[in-house]
Amino acid sequence: MTENLEHLHLINIEAHISAGNKKRFVANIQHKGLNTFRTINDIDLDILEKKIDAQFEKWDAQFSRLEKKNREAEENWEKGNIAEERTQELQDRLNQIENILHDTLDINDAINWNKLKDKKKFKIPNPKIRLQDSLNLVSEIHNRRIRENPIEPNKNDYEPTLSFVDKLFKSKRERKVYQSKIMYETALAEWNKMLNNVNEFNNQIKDQIEKEKGEIIKKHDDSEREWERQKNEFEAKQAEHNLKVDKLKELYNSKDENAIIQYCELVLNNSEYPDEFPKDFDLEYNGDNHILVVEYVLPPTDVFPRHSEVKYNKAKKELREVPISELQFSKMYENALYSICLRTVHELYEADVVDAIDTIVFNGWVNELNKATGKKSNNCILSLQVRKEEFVSINLANIDVKVCFKNLKGVSASKLIGMTPIQPLIQINKSDKRFVSSYDVIDKLDEGSNLAIMDWEDFEHLLRELFEKEFSTNGGEVRVTQASRDGGVDAIAFDPDPIRGGKIVIQAKRYTNTVGVSSVRDLYGTVMNEGATKGILVTTSDFGPDAYEFVKNKPLTLLNGNNLLFLLEKHGRKARIDIAEAKRLQSGNTN
Repeated sequence: MTENLEHLHLINIEAHISAGNKKRFVANIQHKGLNTFRTINDIDLDILEKKIDAQFEKWDAQFSRLEKKNREAEENWEKGNIAEERTQELQDRLNQIENILHDTLDINDAINWNKLKDKKKFKIPNPKIRLQDSLNLVSEIHNRRIRENPIEPNKNDYEPTLSFVDKLFKSKRERKVYQSKIMYETALAEWNKMLNNVNEFNNQIKDQIEKEKGEIIKKHDDSEREWERQKNEFEAKQAEHNLKVDKLKELYNSKDENAIIQYCELVLNNSEYPDEFPKDFDLEYNGDNHILVVEYVLPPTDVFPRHSEVKYNKAKKELREVPISELQFSKMYENALYSICLRTVHELYEADVVDAIDTIVFNGWVNELNKATGKKSNNCILSLQVRKEEFVSINLANIDVKVCFKNLKGVSASKLIGMTPIQPLIQINKSDKRFVSSYDVIDKLDEGSNLAIMDWEDFEHLLRELFEKEFSTNGGEVRVTQASRDGGVDAIAFDPDPIRGGKIVIQAKRYTNTVGVSSVRDLYGTVMNEGATKGILVTTSDFGPDAYEFVKNKPLTLLNGNNLLFLLEKHGRKARIDIAEAKRLQSGNTN
């Protein structure tokens, strides 16, 4: 046997004499694990013991099989429970995602100003409430040491006992009376001494009690002063916070632009989504046209569950996750993103109790892995512009979110899961901290100006002016970034055209040599990181064939020296590009 099961064996052997005076051994055996009994007998004790061993071996094997079966059943039960629990967790997540829009419809999204106020009580108790307990404890501890006063001698106890003879003889009587008097006075003197000692000791204890009580009172007084300081500080901060709430409410009711943005931030922050979803957004409000632009970070695909349930395979003894099909996943992802868009618009309009918002523009951005480049890129994949009067008339409880989005003229790719970037209908984020003040250069140019030897910073500002003239017919704007000379962003154009426009990254290369493909790759990476719709690389020289090959089917434009001169002439300016002259000046050879 592989397992020692002797502790489950019970054996009782008795010898019996049969009618023929033959001796026989009878064994009553029991297997406690199986709760099985059997009687075995034989005339030979050795043979009987072998029979017993053989029977227990069978029973032990049977018991081991039963134990294994029970363990497997318990394991199956446990893993079955695990499968059920994990399945329930997955179903809860899937239901939460499915009901993203519906879960907000029964909630009043308007900000409750009263709830924003801090009404908490100062929870630290006044230390003085424990003062009396501390004083009582000191008294209790020291009073245990207080000594009782000694018993005063009773004069009657010292009265002499006079005999008949004492009464007859005066001298004897007086002697006994005198002795009794002396004994009483001695006892009284001893008592007074003891009483003085006890009083002195007890007075010391009382003085100690008063001293310690004084120290405790002082300590509690100091603690109470600190407590009052903390309480006053707490109440002052609380009052300051509540005053800010009242001020924000007042500004919001007066439709102050910053207050509108703060209010809308509170609304969106109150909105509860699955924990895995990002909760990041940027808001811009224009009080002149009552347009609120929401730049919203949508959840990427990797935070969505890829499985619908967990099953336990008893044969293989393993848990198996049941995957969601690509078609189902794509539908779930799209429904979630369209739901987030509509839910955000719904919450903002429902909370708009002062009618400060006429139009909401929702731009949904996703930071997702671009499978073409292997790098993450931040792209706007859906954009919706909708007026309040149109949106509030929709019964959101009964809609198909995608159909509703398209019916509201929302813009998105045919499949959101493809992460195809689109141009936002209206976009914010022009307040880039990298932008610097610009200055004019173009008016200083003439036909003799060699752009190839132009100061590199002047060259960047020249391009800013030039592209601003190019985009200005459509209301565009071009801003120059801080001078870094690191090959990053030299200028950014904002083109409001809903079809070809958007954020355009411009890089300037005042080069005398051919621009290689590495610079073009860098520009493409910058376009992806900036979430731009296009990139333009301008140089005074030219680009190599590998650079032109790289930009095929990419949102990139390469402008060489000839293109640059043509663009200048288009806007009424002439200049020249002489690479040879620039190289001679760089090398210090002016001959």
